[in-house]
Amino acid sequence: MTTEQIDLQAWTNNLSETYFHKPFVDLVTFNPRLRTTGGRYIPSQRVIELNPKYLRELGEEEFAGIIKHELCHYHLHIEGKGYGHGDPEFKSLLKQTNSPRYCQPLPSEHEKSVHKYTCAECGHVYHRRRRVNISKYQCGKCKGKLKKI
Repeated sequence: MTTEQIDLQAWTNNLSETYFHKPFVDLVTFNPRLRTTGGRYIPSQRVIELNPKYLRELGEEEFAGIIKHELCHYHLHIEGKGYGHGDPEFKSLLKQTNSPRYCQPLPSEHEKSVHKYTCAECGHVYHRRRRVNISKYQCGKCKGKLKKI
């Protein structure tokens, strides 16, 4: 185990003892392949995987919230209770531990709009990740023609 892995394991166990009054005895790892989520709990392996981008971009406080969220899944699963997002036990435990229901979007993902279009009539600017066929689509505000910036 690397020192980074040992620190993450200790941090997770500390949060588990503090908020849940139970030890975290299984594995927690960083998974840089996670793209759309801060973390996930895999019940069949009893493993928590966390997205390291959230720690780098949003800081320790937000990341601790993600760990607590995944610990809610973990402890409810071990106890045989409903650990899914829609289960009342899960929602209740989130409130008790002051854990976030969703994680914030990453600032780096928000800046990925590559294509910019402007309306020739009203000047409204559109940011899109995918290209827009400007001969087929028009401005949603005034029905004017779009131009690529």
